[in-house]
Amino acid sequence: MTEPQERPPGPQTESREARGGRSLLGALATVSSMTLISRILGFVRDSVIARLFGAGMVTDAFFVAFRIPNLLRRLFAEGAFSQAFVPILAEYRTRRGDEETRLLVNRTATMLTLALFVVSVLGMLAAPAILYVSAPGFSADQAKFDLTVSMLRVTFPYILFISLVSLSGGILNTWGRFAVPAFTPTLLNVAMILGAVVAAPYFDPPAMALAWAVLAGGVLQLSLQIPALARIGMLPRPNLSLSDPGVRRVLTLMGPAALGVSVSQVSLIINTVFASFLETGSVSWLYYADRLMEFPTGLLGVALGTVLLPSLSKYHSQSDHQQYSKLLDWGLRLTLLLALPSALALAILAVPLIGTLFHYGQFSVNDVYMTRQALMAYSVGLTGLILVKVLAPGFYARQNIRTPVRIAIVTLIMTQVLNAVFITHLQHAGLALAIGLGACLNALLLYRKLRQYGIYDPQPGWLVFTSKLACALLAMGLALQWAMGPQQWWLTSPAGIRVAGLCGLVLLGVMVYFLVLWLLGFRIRDFQRRTA
Repeated sequence: MTEPQERPPGPQTESREARGGRSLLGALATVSSMTLISRILGFVRDSVIARLFGAGMVTDAFFVAFRIPNLLRRLFAEGAFSQAFVPILAEYRTRRGDEETRLLVNRTATMLTLALFVVSVLGMLAAPAILYVSAPGFSADQAKFDLTVSMLRVTFPYILFISLVSLSGGILNTWGRFAVPAFTPTLLNVAMILGAVVAAPYFDPPAMALAWAVLAGGVLQLSLQIPALARIGMLPRPNLSLSDPGVRRVLTLMGPAALGVSVSQVSLIINTVFASFLETGSVSWLYYADRLMEFPTGLLGVALGTVLLPSLSKYHSQSDHQQYSKLLDWGLRLTLLLALPSALALAILAVPLIGTLFHYGQFSVNDVYMTRQALMAYSVGLTGLILVKVLAPGFYARQNIRTPVRIAIVTLIMTQVLNAVFITHLQHAGLALAIGLGACLNALLLYRKLRQYGIYDPQPGWLVFTSKLACALLAMGLALQWAMGPQQWWLTSPAGIRVAGLCGLVLLGVMVYFLVLWLLGFRIRDFQRRTA
């Protein structure tokens, strides 16, 4: 069976980029290390917020006000836009040269800026209506509703700045400049930490400082990328032309790609609707659990998707099916190698993680255990969530938008069915479990279609590979369970002791897992590949 093609590949061209570039493991290490800095600062940020504001009405209001523009960022900036823009940008650079590529960048940036400015203004004006749709349960508490509306009007323009950041990042990644885009998110965390610690006393209520910090973070992130774009000669200049063929192709791909890539984010916003009717604190418990999930998702899923998409797009433009398939196989093996132990560790170490990072000040023991329920449920779907980040680019690099969209619709429907089944008995944890199982279904269907269309042919050795992974996972799980000790210790010990203990557990898990893999024959050189 053949794959439905929106745009067949053209004749093969020879270029420096096509003959081979930098190490993919090196690029992945660069993106992951920069992301690690951002995630660590993100945990500091969330720990500060938990300590100062706890988990209640104020944090529920802020997390909803932050989640809505953040959802739009993931849907349209990191999701739809990057997946639609990067393959076309790579094609232009490979086949048409710098002048036509620069013209595409100018016209796309102008179109995106104008559209997002209008969206931002409309979002600020329609904040109450948006809140009625996204968190209708808040309407029962007028103070909570009014505070959330005020925060949403401040945070909504964040989508304008962060989408332009995504445009810049797509350009820089296509040119092989991975470090600056990967480091950029740290500025949002710095802004929010300073907002909570320094600026909060000057606001009424103090939590409003968090909303303004989000907006400031967006401005700072865009400012960092402007010099990097100038250095490669791709700093956009105003040039509006909606009739440009490249811009029209980007627009054609963007709408369906939003659903195809970001179905889990759509599920998250629907979950916020459900959670707004549950016990006060449910939105916050889900948020803190999701933040812990975002750590491996960002380090692995986002990083792998970032380094894979430009090379997959170039292989497609060169009609090199063999290398295209091998690159997908490399990505899938790395995903399982790193995502499976992350999921297992999150489930086992839920209380040590939450207790060490968040159990201070207003964040109570009950908040720890409620967040633990959500985190364990989320961990079921972590591998599926990361696999989607690798499998979806397999279609989008080929500018095939129809297949992922159909799969996304099925996944979204099934996730909501699972929500209805689980929420009665599992409450907020049921919502997290539904998202996790939905991500696994999404990944399974994407994999099936890649095989069915002949896009991906597994390389030899998968049975031996997965058997060795299973042995290493078993050894790591037993070691962590033995070393963790009683949960109460993680709730009553001094903060410094908890931090040291958590670092020790993480180090133990990493050492046991990779030692077993090394004894079974795994070597780093076996995973070396170069960019297209």
